[in-house]
Amino acid sequence: MTVLWTAAEIAAACHGTASGDFAVTGVAFDSREVGAGDLFVALKGGATDGHRFLPHAFAQGGAGAIVSEACDHPHVLVADTILALDDLARASRARTAATIVGVTGSVGKTSAKEALWAALDRGAPGRVHRSVKSYNNHTGVPLSLARMPRDSRFAVFEMGMNHAGELAQLTRLVRPHVAVITTVAAVHMEFFADEAAIADAKAEIFQSLEPGGTAIVPFDNPHRERLIAAARPHAGRLVTFGSADGADVRALEVMRSDSGGSFVTARVGERELSFTLSQPGAHWVANALAVLAAVDAAGADLGLAGLALAELGGLPGRGARFRTASGALVLDESYNANPTSMRATLAVLADEPGRHVAVLGAMAELGVDSAAYHADLAQPVLDAGVETILLVGEAMAPLATALEQKVNVVHVPDAAAAVAALRDVVRSGDAVLVKGSNSVGLSRVISALGGKA
Repeated sequence: MTVLWTAAEIAAACHGTASGDFAVTGVAFDSREVGAGDLFVALKGGATDGHRFLPHAFAQGGAGAIVSEACDHPHVLVADTILALDDLARASRARTAATIVGVTGSVGKTSAKEALWAALDRGAPGRVHRSVKSYNNHTGVPLSLARMPRDSRFAVFEMGMNHAGELAQLTRLVRPHVAVITTVAAVHMEFFADEAAIADAKAEIFQSLEPGGTAIVPFDNPHRERLIAAARPHAGRLVTFGSADGADVRALEVMRSDSGGSFVTARVGERELSFTLSQPGAHWVANALAVLAAVDAAGADLGLAGLALAELGGLPGRGARFRTASGALVLDESYNANPTSMRATLAVLADEPGRHVAVLGAMAELGVDSAAYHADLAQPVLDAGVETILLVGEAMAPLATALEQKVNVVHVPDAAAAVAALRDVVRSGDAVLVKGSNSVGLSRVISALGGKA
């Protein structure tokens, strides 16, 4: 495999001292993810100390480590491993000639990041780097940067936040040429005064745009003008996407395709593009428009992007689909949830054949209005034609009350109880939506439905 970092390069970037010569082909800070040739960064946190896992990391095939304590393995010794990871990220960003795209948003950022990677990779196979999983926070973003191959042509980084100021810090590391906000919605309301404050926090992604960079903003969002105003001081170009008149990248026509996705005709500036979108739902049409805007801004091929969008598969926890042994269709949206994404995926369920069943987990971090946000899902549930609903978590009580005598409601305290209740809820021919905040643990329900529990 191609060398990613040499010991000398790591030491120079992190202001450390190398124990000797070595070279690495990857980077990890979780010893369970270390593979042959990887650099293990021994982070110290409140809960654990990565130095404890050095033997395991090297047993897994690690080739070197960044440490703040002496060790018997090949290493670079630094004063602080967390700061060293940031320094390695900066060095990676400084040496690359890649066009960098940063993606954030209250909903859809991981899906948009994956779709954008697929679209860019279609034209530059093997030379497009991206952050994996949901590595989008103060450790995940620098790790993703440090992993970027030096000869990358494009790179796509997802950036998340749940407090003001976090994105400003991340975008200083990423320094994108193109910055995308998928949408602004009521997420992490526990930590913000209102949605406008969330819009301001999301708009921090524009603060470290490279000179002449492009800011991409959702045209249909009620906070559009606020986002545009925040982008103007930093962006050389502003691009909007959406379905309403006036959007720079606009869906002119959307039809449901025979495969369950959508056939979309879109205008991108002065050009028109027709393509099939494999993933169903209006929210995926919006994601696709954001992707096209970013592909165009990055100077990549729109036609190849359209082909990639036709071949997208659903991500585990974010739109993957499978059949149970009994023949029920499962829509796996178990990774996370908020009021906006709940409505979007219930609308997808509405179009599926068969009896509609929803397994919905509580939505986290909604603050003092949490009960109202949960109760307000009653109408979308009814609009989706749900006949039986399995509600998971104490916070779902307001929704259970709102749905009394309207649908068959089963309310359980946790994911374990939900798994136990499944046998009495799901039957052959059903279409089953599973969605909730990650903290609820509905991945256990997905495993049970897939025969893995």
